[in-house]
Amino acid sequence: MTVGTNSSPGTGTTAGPPVPAGPGAAQVPPRADALAGVPPQAPAGARPGGPADAVTGARAEAEAAGRAARARRSVPSQAGSPAAAVRGTVRAVGTFPGGDDTGEGLGFGIDPDCLPDGLVVADHTGRVICFNRAAARMTATDPAQALGARIDRALPLEDLEGRRWWALTDPYGGLATRRGQPERNLLLPGGREVLVSASYVRTHPTGPLRRLVVTLRGTEARRRTERSHAELIATVAHELRSPLTSVKGFTATLLAKWERFTDDQKRLMLETVDADANRVTRLIAELLDISRIDSGRLEVRRQPVDIATAVGRHVQALTANGQAPERFLVSVSRPLPDLWADPDKIDQILGNLLENAVRHGEGTVTIGVSPHEKGTAVTVSDEGPGIPEESMGRVFTRFWRGSKRGGTGLGLYIVKGIVEAHGGTITVGRGPGGGAEFRFILPVSAPAYLTQ
Repeated sequence: MTVGTNSSPGTGTTAGPPVPAGPGAAQVPPRADALAGVPPQAPAGARPGGPADAVTGARAEAEAAGRAARARRSVPSQAGSPAAAVRGTVRAVGTFPGGDDTGEGLGFGIDPDCLPDGLVVADHTGRVICFNRAAARMTATDPAQALGARIDRALPLEDLEGRRWWALTDPYGGLATRRGQPERNLLLPGGREVLVSASYVRTHPTGPLRRLVVTLRGTEARRRTERSHAELIATVAHELRSPLTSVKGFTATLLAKWERFTDDQKRLMLETVDADANRVTRLIAELLDISRIDSGRLEVRRQPVDIATAVGRHVQALTANGQAPERFLVSVSRPLPDLWADPDKIDQILGNLLENAVRHGEGTVTIGVSPHEKGTAVTVSDEGPGIPEESMGRVFTRFWRGSKRGGTGLGLYIVKGIVEAHGGTITVGRGPGGGAEFRFILPVSAPAYLTQ
């Protein structure tokens, strides 16, 4: 049995089951000021705690809820504004399947200002409804002035021959079967070049244009790529011209005056031709390696490799070509783990690193081979001037040269690509003798027939 005690108004509380305040009382939401953290205020003249207070409090809460609802309904009153249209358009485009456009669930809306490229959107009348921050930066245009303006005025574009791009493409009056414009180089006022592409959003495949979406992109990255290709062509032309000139000169001389030369002179000329031919062959092999590395198609045929024996073979070849044997110091820490790698590629790595140490370094060239927790570590260091700290980050890039002693500047770039193709890492630093120190680590792996 439940006992309820009623006390006089203002002198106590009511215990027992709650008494419903009426059909509409349960529907009253929390007061807006309470949600905002403001304590509710009692109406004037009412005594707190009494029945009148309960009635007036409920009425006040209902009125506050009505005001909050009207305020919420008044917020979308700018739905026809450019900003609201942009939000709706971008959310519709940027929402992932399975989610909504509020950021809940699996989807989320995308703010146009978060896009790395310039975005300009025009509605069915040709008026700009979106002009994001990247577009404003590229065009040096205030978005407030662009929004609502005609797109051909907000974004005046010309082709490289000075013709107005909007008159040529005519997105609103041209063929209804077009779906957009491919990326091309166009000019902004002042002659600044940008990459522009356009997409036509239609109500149906041949219907009227509903949205015109234009993207802008800077040309700096493409210019850098073009400069890199131009440098590669110039380097290859220069490196090929020198040995081919020598080959052509000696062969022409021998053919024209064969009887006038002694056997020793003929041998010297033929040895020079052979060396220059090897130089051309090596340059072509480097270019092929760069192509494979850049496209991710560098193949590695793993076989058992004795890295210590390979180091000794390269040192012996250098001493046979005139280097002093005492200039090389080889240190091998055994036992070494089994190394499965591409023997030809390993020879290419060691050949490049040792040749760099001999050509650009000074003093003793130290080669260390030791086991590593991840596999096998090989270190090549010299006692020369070393590499400046500001150049350390560019050592493994194409065309980097540490000195003016020749070379294509491609060797270390290829070395890094080969090491990474084996799953290893390579670093550069300063050696104990003050010169450059290259260290690469080849991980423990498996033969080719087990990884294919």
